[in-house]
Amino acid sequence: MESMHPSCEPSVKPNKEAKLSRTHAPVDLSPADWQRGLRRQFGREQSFVLKNLGSEPFFSEFLVTNPNSKSSYRVAVRGLGPGGNFCSCPDYATNELGTCKHLEFTLAQLERKRGAKAAFARRYRPAFSELYLRNAGQCRVHFRAGTDCPPAVRLAADRLFDMKRDGILSDGRLGELERFMTLVSKSGHEFRAYDDVLDFIAGRQDADRRASKLERLFPRGAADPKLRGLLKVELYPYQAEGALFAVRAGRALIGDDMGLGKTIQAIAATEILARHFGVSRVLVICPTSLKYQWQSEIARFSGRRGKRAARVMVGGRAQRQNDYGLDDFCKITNYEKLQPDLDLIAAWAPELVIVDEAQRVKNWNTVAARALKRIDSPYAIVLTGTPLENKLEELISIVQFVDQHRLGPTWKLLHEHQVKDEAGRVTGYTRLEKIGQTLAPIMIRRRKSEVLQQLPSRTDQNVLVPMTEPQKLYHQENADIVARIVQRWRKTKFLSDKDQRRLTCALQNMRMSCNSTYLLDLQTDHGVKADELAALLEQLFVTPEAKAVVFSQWTRTHDILIRRLEARGIGYVSFHGSVPSDKRPELIQRFRDDPTCRVFLSTDAGSTGLNLQHASTLVNMDLPWNPAVLEQRIARVHRLGQARPVQVVNFVAKGSIEEGMLSVLAFKRSLSEGILDGGNGEISLGGSRLNRFLKDVEGVTGSMGVDEAISPAEEAGRVDDATSGQSVGAVDADPVAGAGEMDVAEAGEAGQGLREASPDPWQVLLQMGAQFVGAIAASNGSEAQPWIERGPRTGGPSLRIPLPPPEMARQLADVLSAIAESLRGR
Repeated sequence: MESMHPSCEPSVKPNKEAKLSRTHAPVDLSPADWQRGLRRQFGREQSFVLKNLGSEPFFSEFLVTNPNSKSSYRVAVRGLGPGGNFCSCPDYATNELGTCKHLEFTLAQLERKRGAKAAFARRYRPAFSELYLRNAGQCRVHFRAGTDCPPAVRLAADRLFDMKRDGILSDGRLGELERFMTLVSKSGHEFRAYDDVLDFIAGRQDADRRASKLERLFPRGAADPKLRGLLKVELYPYQAEGALFAVRAGRALIGDDMGLGKTIQAIAATEILARHFGVSRVLVICPTSLKYQWQSEIARFSGRRGKRAARVMVGGRAQRQNDYGLDDFCKITNYEKLQPDLDLIAAWAPELVIVDEAQRVKNWNTVAARALKRIDSPYAIVLTGTPLENKLEELISIVQFVDQHRLGPTWKLLHEHQVKDEAGRVTGYTRLEKIGQTLAPIMIRRRKSEVLQQLPSRTDQNVLVPMTEPQKLYHQENADIVARIVQRWRKTKFLSDKDQRRLTCALQNMRMSCNSTYLLDLQTDHGVKADELAALLEQLFVTPEAKAVVFSQWTRTHDILIRRLEARGIGYVSFHGSVPSDKRPELIQRFRDDPTCRVFLSTDAGSTGLNLQHASTLVNMDLPWNPAVLEQRIARVHRLGQARPVQVVNFVAKGSIEEGMLSVLAFKRSLSEGILDGGNGEISLGGSRLNRFLKDVEGVTGSMGVDEAISPAEEAGRVDDATSGQSVGAVDADPVAGAGEMDVAEAGEAGQGLREASPDPWQVLLQMGAQFVGAIAASNGSEAQPWIERGPRTGGPSLRIPLPPPEMARQLADVLSAIAESLRGR
């Protein structure tokens, strides 16, 4: 049964004829009375369905049902005034007004009944006694004696409760309640202690026991040596502190800066709860794109492996229903699946709920957000890198999931902290430090500057992201080509030059599809990586001076990233091989000196010779074939003189060739020997070198994982940038990757992408010409360029044009042939 609040206060009723504004408070009403009036006004306009659950016509319990949302709440009526009644809805639990729309609807219906006026005048005087919970800025336990309360119980109640203050439980005496309730039980007197007050008492007692046990388990706190063996990697002191804080609080918010390891703290707290507090069912809720990342990191840090350790919830309703019925330690789902799976989650009954990237739920008044608040669990950990930088309304909703009473009612918090202009528009917030103090018992937040000495000079993180269905189609088409060629080689132990070229192009197209379909067709932009980067940058740029360097081998990746950056008003520069050399210093200087320029987009043209130490975050949108090139990229930021720890983030498409590259190091070693990045026009391989290469191809493609593709609905819901007017870039792979020449792999990629995307041969020829002219311009006449040489007689400079790779030459011939055909047809 739910709690009922028996004390009554006089009601301040607004003028019935005056329609209250929902945005502007009347000058003659206090904020609290205005909010009560709004609920009274709104509640009496509803068409709810009312059912009496008791035998009394007025002072009874009722079920109020909304026929549209199908939601139902229990209402207890004890009088007309606020404070004496009760409703089980979330608004009543937190608004501190003593009323809500469901109560006001119920009272309006009862007032129309015969005998209502006389009944309410007599007031509610039950024979039984009650223990109830009231929230008036702080949750407090109250006792009300019934008319049949025995003298011995009254005497005990007078000693324990402050009867002059509506029977409030005195501070520090919660531990004496159990003895009092036992006394009442033995007296035979009818005594009602409702669910909400019992939950509150149990929660407080659990917290005391948990803190005491943690003190015994880890007497030295975060420095306790027993924490070193908790995970497969050693926790930094601040991470151990965060894990212990989350366990001690029971329901907590970890709001550390990006890059400080919120995930590992949550996993560490999970292991403590599992080993010492009996937690055996953990639900992780995160964006769709991070589900497999969580599965990977649980296995990596905790050592728990297999689906039973951490199962990603995929597939249709029937499959998810079956999976929720399995006995797993952890289930990982996404926000979009919460509402349809609420009944499955409730049946599974998670003991710990971890909510990741909470700040990504831009509008907490959504179906997913409301569903999240309906998930019941003893323990909860919310992770967000920007807790206090969100809109205040969003922060309130996030905190309400952790502790619905912590911040008090939303109306009061906004009244105290919002700054409005004369028109009533919100122009800012004030006294946010008070909110921080209020949140201190449940929120821990550390800035990088606070734990700088604990951080290593460099951390590397591989972020696994799923592909969309169109990406997977492109990827699979090219994977099939690779498989057929490898099968032919396995039978004959020989490959023709044509098959070797086809193999090279197919492998590179697989890699390109991992970023976005835009890299292959120029018409669509299906992909997850660009949006993950945007979300990462939003967290990073909460710190005003933060900057990031973002690498991709392909300039088309720059195109899709630039759209995200411009939609969010983030300043950037784009550095690639077509940028003339005399313009490059200007771009570098702008990135270093302009505080509004936050992102340095670069191809591998910027992987050598640049000093970009103004950034401490480096993101690889794609991994280069050559591991030496990867280290050259990182060396632009992580180098002698860098005063801050460097964070390296590698986006890796789940279940793709990229994931295979991570797991088969031999493939990367063979590539570093010059198989795909020689740059000398040689593509033909033979003998043991070809055999070794093809075995590595088998290893990479054979180790590709399997995952669920992002659905179109989830992709559309996640992408919120401006994508109108897509423009086709002049080139795909960067034409001048530092040395001024396109290597074999890049030539194949550029030709393949242009051939598939642009059926018009004139456009293809123009793009090839632009690529060639841009490369010449980038050389700027420098003798260091391999295609500039001086004549032996005159000493004058001349242009030496290298022969293109066979695949590029074939494509150029195809283009010229198509142009000739079109001319003949005119």
